[in-house]
Amino acid sequence: MLRNPVYQSLRLNDSHLGFVKGKVAAFDEAVSPFAGFEEGYADGFNELYSLLPAGRSILYATPQLITTPGNWKLSVAIEGLQFVYEGAAQPMPPQLHLTPLTTEHVPQMMELTKLTRPGPFGPRTIEFGHYYGVFEGDKLQAMTGQRLHIENYTEISAVCTHPSCLGKGFATALVQFQVNLILSHQQIPFLHVRADNHRAIEIYKRLGFAEQGPMNFYFLKKED
Repeated sequence: MLRNPVYQSLRLNDSHLGFVKGKVAAFDEAVSPFAGFEEGYADGFNELYSLLPAGRSILYATPQLITTPGNWKLSVAIEGLQFVYEGAAQPMPPQLHLTPLTTEHVPQMMELTKLTRPGPFGPRTIEFGHYYGVFEGDKLQAMTGQRLHIENYTEISAVCTHPSCLGKGFATALVQFQVNLILSHQQIPFLHVRADNHRAIEIYKRLGFAEQGPMNFYFLKKED
């Protein structure tokens, strides 16, 4: 399931946030640029091209290295890693207050993700659910939430902290909170991270995540 997380998510738990047609699937663009297709399906990119509107960009995730498919223009290719949690629930720092994030917080969430670039974040990404943040005054300084849901696996995503607040332990606490929340729902946490983000990788390993293998991300745009 986790080798092809986007397609499996859309085929199963997150189908209400996009579409599945035959062997291909994509999220609504305001939710996420992610799109995918059944593993090994040779005509996947061609079908997505015919189904999606002109100018649509997609984000394709795969453990394999690929060449740019026909009719698509490569914007960015990112080498990533996939981690799965192997630990148990842990106590939270008692002094840290986490605030549930709602649609009224979306402008600040988008501002924070634009600054820190944890991954694509749109006006409806919050619909994946369970977003929490740390505020100082009325300013959102850190947050994380959930994204792909695949049977008994739940992805932790959008882990980000304002540069002025690095070193305060916000990201560690937010990820641990998500881990505890996901475990309480009898789910297994997993996440993705850039292969060159060594600081985040060390945090995830310290919290109990184990590397499963590569997960490469290709930002592609339809060519007219």
